[in-house]
Amino acid sequence: MNVPNFLTAIRFVLIPVYLMLFFVGERYIAFVVWLFAGLTDVLDGYLARKRNEITFVGKMLDPLADKLMILAVMFSLLWSKDMPILAVAAMLVRDGGMILGSLWFYLRGKKTLAANTMGKLTTVLLYAAIVMIYFQWQYAVTVLWIVIGFSYLTSLLYSIQIIRVNGQTKDTIH
Repeated sequence: MNVPNFLTAIRFVLIPVYLMLFFVGERYIAFVVWLFAGLTDVLDGYLARKRNEITFVGKMLDPLADKLMILAVMFSLLWSKDMPILAVAAMLVRDGGMILGSLWFYLRGKKTLAANTMGKLTTVLLYAAIVMIYFQWQYAVTVLWIVIGFSYLTSLLYSIQIIRVNGQTKDTIH
């Protein structure tokens, strides 16, 4: 196990810590745990690239840890009635579609693509919207819906790009 994978493992451990703190009423300490998890995410990616320690396990577990942590945050905010259920559902549909689509390509031996700039921007905007919701800022839910719309657009563009990379046309997709 290398340092980047160890940091990813820490994120998995922080998910139940975040949830426990949130549900016992320590919302702001839970937020700090979420921030710390985010820092480990940035650090593990940086170290993996800088030290050339990118592994297959890391490429699989890192995004899983990220998705599970954001799901924990979304469901805690849903439970506290700060986030609308339709927004959570829209994000789950989008993420589920992206995961299933990538899995479909991967299992067929097709090329998949790393997150591009638009995908990373979507993630930053989503986190910003969730922070706004977390602290109950005015118009936070409106901002979230704008980000969700943007995320669907970036997913569409990513899908077109992955289809092109694999040399498929609209007529060959079943």
